[in-house]
Amino acid sequence: MFETRLYSSLVKVMQRTAPTEGMILNSATVLRGEVFSFQVAYRADLGDEILALKHVSRLRDIQIRSVECVPVRSLGWAERDPDSLLKEPGLMPDILGDLPAPFMVPPHLWRSLWVTVRVPAKTTFRECEISLEFKTKENGTVWTEPLKLEILPAALPPQKLIHTEWFHTDCLASYYGVEVFSEEYWYLVETFLRNAVDHGINMVLTPVFTPPLDTQVGEERPTVQLVDVKVTESGYEFDFDKLARWIALAQAAGIKYFEISHLATQWGAEKTPKIMADVNGEEKRIFGWDVRSDSPKYRKFLAAFLPELVDFLSVAGVAENCWFHTSDEPEGRHLESYCKIAELIRKYTPGFKHIDALSEVEFYGKGAVEIPVSCIDRTMNFIRAGVKNPWTYYCCCPANGYTSRFIHLPSAVTRALGIQLFRYGIAGFLHWGFNFYFSRLSRKPVDPFQVVDADYGFPDGDSFVVYPGPECEPLDSIRNELMREALQDQRALELLARLTSREEACAVLDRACGGTLTFTEFPRTESALRGVRSAVNDAIRDALK
Repeated sequence: MFETRLYSSLVKVMQRTAPTEGMILNSATVLRGEVFSFQVAYRADLGDEILALKHVSRLRDIQIRSVECVPVRSLGWAERDPDSLLKEPGLMPDILGDLPAPFMVPPHLWRSLWVTVRVPAKTTFRECEISLEFKTKENGTVWTEPLKLEILPAALPPQKLIHTEWFHTDCLASYYGVEVFSEEYWYLVETFLRNAVDHGINMVLTPVFTPPLDTQVGEERPTVQLVDVKVTESGYEFDFDKLARWIALAQAAGIKYFEISHLATQWGAEKTPKIMADVNGEEKRIFGWDVRSDSPKYRKFLAAFLPELVDFLSVAGVAENCWFHTSDEPEGRHLESYCKIAELIRKYTPGFKHIDALSEVEFYGKGAVEIPVSCIDRTMNFIRAGVKNPWTYYCCCPANGYTSRFIHLPSAVTRALGIQLFRYGIAGFLHWGFNFYFSRLSRKPVDPFQVVDADYGFPDGDSFVVYPGPECEPLDSIRNELMREALQDQRALELLARLTSREEACAVLDRACGGTLTFTEFPRTESALRGVRSAVNDAIRDALK
């Protein structure tokens, strides 16, 4: 017997246990320009071979991928997360891989296919059906029940949220074994950036110097420095050719915003980043863990470097969309050291925006940072402090109770971020790990297909949302798709606010959530979150009449 069932993108199909019947999907409503995904779960009693697979629909831009499992060893940093789908380490679905032809169906195990439908922004269709045809060796041709799509006559508005997921090119070069700045390297940067943009990322961490992030004190990460430095008798010379290529490539991929990598070390701003230079024809490290960020030597270097960088960015036409970092995640005890270097950076970068991930309101109150990016469990503190257009982030913490993208969590806990971003007027979202394939503190590379926790360094899935696929192409994860869907939910709410008012859109959202939506009180189940988006779509339909 060969069996198929349709499920939403919010279901994680476990191999041994079929999802409940109540979650079976038969219809959905989407907007023009939306990327909509659903799943076809399948199983066979005695196994079977799929000889051919095709979709039938009036919509043509449809992609079918296989959902593959990864081993999950770390179930978050909390002792017991009530949302977790696993109670013990085990396999979880996450990778969206290419489908071989033919492929085998293992006996007695549930598997799923991930079907991605790109609805054209200018389609005239108001409804359509999508079904799949399986040609099996043992059971002949099997059709899925058709999924009925209603397409509302309005398009998703452009994304306003600034969204960055830190892009680690040294991880790409290390995994694929290519030389940094080789043509193979630039190809990797391009293909992974295009994937990022397709999933709503519009800002990229730009390594003018190798970013001093997640690095063991006294150690260093592979050099990916985009600005060439030469030490001369009179001071320094700078070459921006690699940075120019980076900007052009990123813009071609669809990136709009650039964040200049941190000019002081993580967790305190006390030391300098690794900076390599040509010294008498030999490449040497001239700054790093052994140099204080407030040293006269580094102050002299920044006084030379930053004005030239500012001039270059202005000539390149990207100054308006460039943001500067000082140091990542300083705490209250680091306020003095942070302020020293931050003040110096601001002195030489007038008119630019300055941004950092930190969660102590004092930094904002004392004017140490213009745009604080607070952890999601502290964001309300900054909103109450009067921060306009607030930013937020999450990472390995908060431990539980908040939206997150750990592999062991229900998909709704990941996707719910989108409605929270709208409800609280969040202007930007940051996450540190688009493609971090090292262990914690970058001590060694890891195989992300086998190690999804940075060698027990972080909760599962925290360090990346794309896998390094064959032929230098990224493989999506379920979580990467959910992040795009979350941003589409935010955009749908922005459309509703435009058609009615922001107050009405918030009222629709709160009613659908069964009370005021907060960062801790939000829909955590597939049915609840589907219900929220259905309510938003219903309100849009009514507003269009």
